[in-house]
Amino acid sequence: MPRSHDYTGPAGDSDDPPVQAAVLLVNLGTPDAPTAQAVRPYLAEFLGDARVIDYPRWLWWLVLHGVILRVRPARSAHAYQRIWTAQGSPLRVGSEALAGRLQEELSRRCPRPVRVALAMRYGQPSVPQQIERLQREGIRRLLVLPLYPQYSATSTGSVIDAVADAMKSLRWPPELRIVNDYHADAAHIEALAASIERWWATHGRGERLLLSFHGIPERYAAAGDPYADQCHATARALRERLQLDESSLLVSFQSRVGRERWLQPYTDTTVRALAASGVKRLDVACPGFSVDCLETLEEIAMQNHDFFREAGGDALRYIPALNDTPAQVDSLARLVLRHGGGWAEFDAGSAPGQP
Repeated sequence: MPRSHDYTGPAGDSDDPPVQAAVLLVNLGTPDAPTAQAVRPYLAEFLGDARVIDYPRWLWWLVLHGVILRVRPARSAHAYQRIWTAQGSPLRVGSEALAGRLQEELSRRCPRPVRVALAMRYGQPSVPQQIERLQREGIRRLLVLPLYPQYSATSTGSVIDAVADAMKSLRWPPELRIVNDYHADAAHIEALAASIERWWATHGRGERLLLSFHGIPERYAAAGDPYADQCHATARALRERLQLDESSLLVSFQSRVGRERWLQPYTDTTVRALAASGVKRLDVACPGFSVDCLETLEEIAMQNHDFFREAGGDALRYIPALNDTPAQVDSLARLVLRHGGGWAEFDAGSAPGQP
């Protein structure tokens, strides 16, 4: 698999029909290396996004550049070092693998050739770079699929901003569609549930299943962000599919920063409380992450595992993200075909010559 900054799917042979439609997968992003020097510009771009931190720009600029970027890069670099692989960042490697598998699957299912490309919202390859590259290759129809099952202005909303900014620079932008969310998509819920069941069949079942989602400030939800509601909707669908009650399948929110209130209950607090209450084996899944990354591999499987043990538990077992498993590839392919309906590349019923 090529490196992500080169990946736009197979070019095809010269005798192939021209590719005029593309699917752009977008994930959060990652630094290029697990070093403070590499982490600093990545954090500056990420934390400098007004969708992520919406404080007054002048005030936040002073805090970000005067305090945070002087301290946090070294701490984050240490966390990345704990999960970095010989191939690179798990999020990058996993996202590339997923994009490659989806390309293969769409090549089998689509009536005409479709390109699959991968971009990162922060870091490389950027959304504008990939959209410009696809346009140079002749793409006239573009379906953007952010790899965030639940919508939040801090994630999918930011991707929409980046896509809009990229389109502004093009003299003749392609026709555009964006998948807003897929938090309750039936194939996605089935993929999650089946993944948990397979893990239980291999490793045994813990006393509780905790679904840990990335958090956002409570005031974002109060202002209309649907993220919390969609997280709970995913949890309800999984609870019903797995036939668990509310005491067996719990929900929490992780990765909070700063001093303001974020969505609750907090994952670290919940993990400690469960251990203190006598739970010895705790299973944790993170349905908000399509690919394993720092927040799942280091924050959950390492940090929160330690919190659980320190509070009296025996084992916190992290159930991996869907990554490039056939179930996730199938669910995303179904999603793409549904949202691409009416475009000849995705719709088997399109009439010959239909654009």
